[in-house]
Amino acid sequence: MESEVLLYEGKAKKLFKTNEEDVLRVVYLDQATALNGQKKDAVVGKGALNNQITAHLFQRLADKNVPSHFLQLVSKHEQLIRAVAMIPLEVVVRNTAAGSFSKRLGIEEGTKLPKPIVEFYYKEDRLDDPFINDDHVFYLGLASEEELDQIKTLALQVNAALLEIFANINIRLIDFKIEIGKTKKGELLLADEISPDTCRLWDMGTNEHLDKDVYRRDLGDIVPVYEEVLNRLEKENSACI
Repeated sequence: MESEVLLYEGKAKKLFKTNEEDVLRVVYLDQATALNGQKKDAVVGKGALNNQITAHLFQRLADKNVPSHFLQLVSKHEQLIRAVAMIPLEVVVRNTAAGSFSKRLGIEEGTKLPKPIVEFYYKEDRLDDPFINDDHVFYLGLASEEELDQIKTLALQVNAALLEIFANINIRLIDFKIEIGKTKKGELLLADEISPDTCRLWDMGTNEHLDKDVYRRDLGDIVPVYEEVLNRLEKENSACI
């Protein structure tokens, strides 16, 4: 399948049209960004790791009946996806206080929340992706009330599945961000990626960061950290076959 047209280039991915209708090719880039792009570095090997981790997790989620745009892995850096219209929302699910949640509410990082909390952020770079509520979503016309209920249900379904997947490899899922796409028929699907770039992951035994906070907070090299996540996922998958 040959790519024809570059449709989009973002901070971490390029998106190409293919010669198959409604099928796109995603190329993951060797680039790390943080603070809404204010911090940016080339990191050799990062793109391949995020691509493979995302493919692995989307396949595992499909086994748990979570619908997504993922079709198949085609190389270490590339995957094929269904074309969807992206809803400009970042949907965050939090199981444990950390990051901006801790700063905003004065709650110590690592405090387990009594139940998962779902948050919404308006995906708009020029506004630094502001935190918004349901009424803001409706006012901005980002989703209907029915669609927002579906998005929340899907987010919590993803959370339940990821908690189990990561617990099986001794990783604690602190929080994560997902994005949602809509097909031409109006079906809502999990889209974008799920990787250490979009999740906070702590080792269950040591609380060591296994995510992009290593880069955000200048804690070290993220490539060995991401490799550890992928290695654990692949090892656990092999053990289940």
